[in-house]
Amino acid sequence: MFGPLDLDIDEGGVTVLAAQSGAARTALLMALCGRMRLSGGTLTVLGKTNRPQKVFAQSAVACMNELDGVSPSVTVRDIVTEQLRWDSAWFKFVPRVREDGVERMCAEVFGDVPLPPLNGFVDDLPEIQQMLLRIAVANTRRPPLLVVGRLDKVADDDERRILLERLVALGEKQSVITADVNPLPPDSGVRAVVELELGAGDVGVLTEGR
Repeated sequence: MFGPLDLDIDEGGVTVLAAQSGAARTALLMALCGRMRLSGGTLTVLGKTNRPQKVFAQSAVACMNELDGVSPSVTVRDIVTEQLRWDSAWFKFVPRVREDGVERMCAEVFGDVPLPPLNGFVDDLPEIQQMLLRIAVANTRRPPLLVVGRLDKVADDDERRILLERLVALGEKQSVITADVNPLPPDSGVRAVVELELGAGDVGVLTEGR
């Protein structure tokens, strides 16, 4: 779906895969975080070569509807509570969260962006809050690798810039990989941009440091 392909992504900071959205880009992101197995070739992530199960355990993925789609009828309280229960031991009772529970899970990811209302429906939130909430829920373990799909899903330019700023902040402690078809500002703080030109069964790659 995305080969032949040859690229290196440095550890740390934010790397953006610059390519048109579609199945090839999604498949590449899923392979990089151990959610899809290669049919051929070699992929080394976090020192693990062709070991998607090992990469799976050391990575988080967010904002890919194929993997973490959210029902529009789910509230912020519901999604945060469910994640806390997944993270807890099976025998431990986890009550429904209050505002302070949302703050503990989301504050680091949201930064200066207002936290979503406890009883607000996810589908009613602004796009920037929806994306940041999905990242916060996926990233509770703070693994070494965080893969975030589709910056270009956010239609508003200012919100997309803020989202990128929040990823750059997370990139101070994790390796963050995301994708965007839009040009990035020169002062974005992104570590590298990998430009992918998708053709008929062929992918050309140019990596540019930022």
